[in-house]
Amino acid sequence: MRFLLEPGFFASAPVRTAVIIGALAAVISAVVGVFTVVRGQSFAGHALTDVATAGGSGAFFTGISPLVGFVGGGVLGAGAMDLIGVERLRSRDVATGIVLSVATGFAALFLFLDTSKSATTGATQQILFGSIFTVNSSIVPYVVAMSVLTLIVLGVIYRPLLLSSLSSELASARGIGIRRVGLLFMLALAIAVGVSAIAIGSVLSTALLIGPAATSLRLTKNLRSAIGVACAMGVATTWLGILLAYDSYYWIPSSQGLPVSFFIVALILLAYLASGVPAVRRFAARTGPDHRLSHLASRVVGTRRSRAAN
Repeated sequence: MRFLLEPGFFASAPVRTAVIIGALAAVISAVVGVFTVVRGQSFAGHALTDVATAGGSGAFFTGISPLVGFVGGGVLGAGAMDLIGVERLRSRDVATGIVLSVATGFAALFLFLDTSKSATTGATQQILFGSIFTVNSSIVPYVVAMSVLTLIVLGVIYRPLLLSSLSSELASARGIGIRRVGLLFMLALAIAVGVSAIAIGSVLSTALLIGPAATSLRLTKNLRSAIGVACAMGVATTWLGILLAYDSYYWIPSSQGLPVSFFIVALILLAYLASGVPAVRRFAARTGPDHRLSHLASRVVGTRRSRAAN
């Protein structure tokens, strides 16, 4: 165990807080992320990360909790997208682009003000790339409450959300309020982005949202299995990232260690690439030399049989 766990890992209070918040962020990001990929709203998820950046940097500047800024900014951005229009694909892209551009401008402004206010706060690094080991344990109950609320909402709207994701016309014909379901999902997406921004930063929260979801959809055949695999993968990569980041302080003498966000994103990328190996093998088996020869042989035999019949 000494090879894997450096001294004081389980005894460290910041590590325990990081493990809890990281697991919660991974779970709600995975559940929301699967629907995000299925609905083709990855661009909207990316836009909300910039909105979260603006909210988090504004929170640092005004002295309030970063969690309030991340989640509050995301909720405002989600509401703005829905107000502009997200029912049709073209309107959805326009709404996302408008919110993204406005949020980027405000994020640049607040980050400039944060760095001008004090050069030693490290606000820019914490907002963009996260600092999960420095998160105050007092926000854990709030993260738990928001995560549970998000999962309850998604559980309530699961069937109409699934149907509207697959066919909005069919959902509308069955009397489902597509606009209401879409708004609730966008709010859940905003909360997921805000919570994951606390763990790995607003810029990289898209990786935790989309990576495990896209990987699980490659590996499974139904939505429930995809959600389960995405949750397991998200938690595993987050916890392993926390472990590696903690251990990295001991890799090089006098080192400051590597950030958790780097390890989490790297592990998610590796998992996504590995999930494509079975598909590559199946494709190679279908197009390999042996398959081509057998296909050619069957065509020759078929041609000879047709000639003999004639």
